[in-house]
Amino acid sequence: MDAVEQNTWTRLGGTREHTSDGDVANMTDDENGGMSIGFRSTNGGVSVHLDPGEVSILRSLATQILGLIEPGSTGDDPLERALGIGSPAPPSDPVLARLFPPAYGDDEEASGEFRRYTEATLRDAKRADATTLLETLAPGELELTVPQGQAWLRTINDVRLALGVRLEVTEEVHEEVAEMSEDDPRYPAYVTYDWLTYLQDTLVRALW
Repeated sequence: MDAVEQNTWTRLGGTREHTSDGDVANMTDDENGGMSIGFRSTNGGVSVHLDPGEVSILRSLATQILGLIEPGSTGDDPLERALGIGSPAPPSDPVLARLFPPAYGDDEEASGEFRRYTEATLRDAKRADATTLLETLAPGELELTVPQGQAWLRTINDVRLALGVRLEVTEEVHEEVAEMSEDDPRYPAYVTYDWLTYLQDTLVRALW
């Protein structure tokens, strides 16, 4: 892809997902110092104002999460299917490995056993959260119930983790973004990551 092409391609899984530079520009050049004002608490949950560019980015990334996290699979045994028992093998994709990390660090046997009994259910839960975000996402003033807000929080966290793996972000990511030229081909993706971090932080504060 030519470096001067006026498009941003963000990879979370094995495919490319398109987001226009206009979406990123709308997100980074508004009157609130570079991004929306984030989530706020309400009597019934939380609210946020999102412009069409921000909605487009969230829809694109959440859709990719759904495509990346396949439904949980189990063995052929009827009891294993009923209990959601799957494979103990860790994912080979580094993004999925980040989203479904080993439960017991270097203890591969214990981690595999834990994964066998939990990953299928966790996959279905992550897919349900992403679906909730997509079904409630809309431009303008958006109000969410507490359960919906919590589903958004989990999905935004998954998107951040996935994007962070693909971008190989470090603890200095915010300083890197601040010093990065807007002409840098990495700039839109890093700004998106920075914005997601901000959005997640405001949502945590609004929910609790």
